[in-house]
Amino acid sequence: MTNLAGKVALVTGGSRGIGAAIARRLARDGADVALTYVTSARQAGDVVAAIEAAGRRGLAIAADSADPRAVAEAVERTVAVLGRIDVLVNNAGIFPYQALDEVSLEDFDRTMAIHVRASFVAAQAAARHMHAGGRIINIGSCLAERTGGPNMTVYAASKAALTGLSKGLAQDLGPRGITANVVHPGPVDTDMNPADSELADLQRKALPLGHYGHADDVAATVAHLAGEGGRFITGAAIAVDGGFAA
Repeated sequence: MTNLAGKVALVTGGSRGIGAAIARRLARDGADVALTYVTSARQAGDVVAAIEAAGRRGLAIAADSADPRAVAEAVERTVAVLGRIDVLVNNAGIFPYQALDEVSLEDFDRTMAIHVRASFVAAQAAARHMHAGGRIINIGSCLAERTGGPNMTVYAASKAALTGLSKGLAQDLGPRGITANVVHPGPVDTDMNPADSELADLQRKALPLGHYGHADDVAATVAHLAGEGGRFITGAAIAVDGGFAA
């Protein structure tokens, strides 16, 4: 596919899991792809190698999404090295799973910083460089609308905020021909939520399809939004969740 030929994408948290799948898919669709990572340069390098194997340029940027300056600088480095930015995927995230009484303000602030503030900062920085046809895609969670259990208050709140952020960006950037959407994955087999974890059977029971998704399922929806198929979709919250919210 060359649906994204000539385009440049930045995927935050792109060294593993859903982010890595998105980075690889956008490259297969023709985009040059930058990605941010925090802990594993080796994993980030593996994703860059896959991007380059697809015939595209890849760039790994060490940037902690908890640091707003690092987020903004990642956007600027993408533009400086790859020449432009057409697609921003705000994917970096953490999964605080804690009883309400155990959540500290530091836990709350860090979750909001990584999920909400970083997405805003990156979108603001990227929008300064984007032209008509630009795409901003935020990765939320099915827990934004239905938690299904305890201990996820802060996580769910942070992901729900991405729906409002995406709708606001859609209004602000629509006149410039830039779209903004949020994709809400359900249970997907990743390091953060492995299909063989203690909670996996409970999650499967909540899914009409009865099984976990694959990171490539989310990547396919992101690729659709990033390409020509997404040109008339903006301000939308799209579930890729096996029916969890049904």
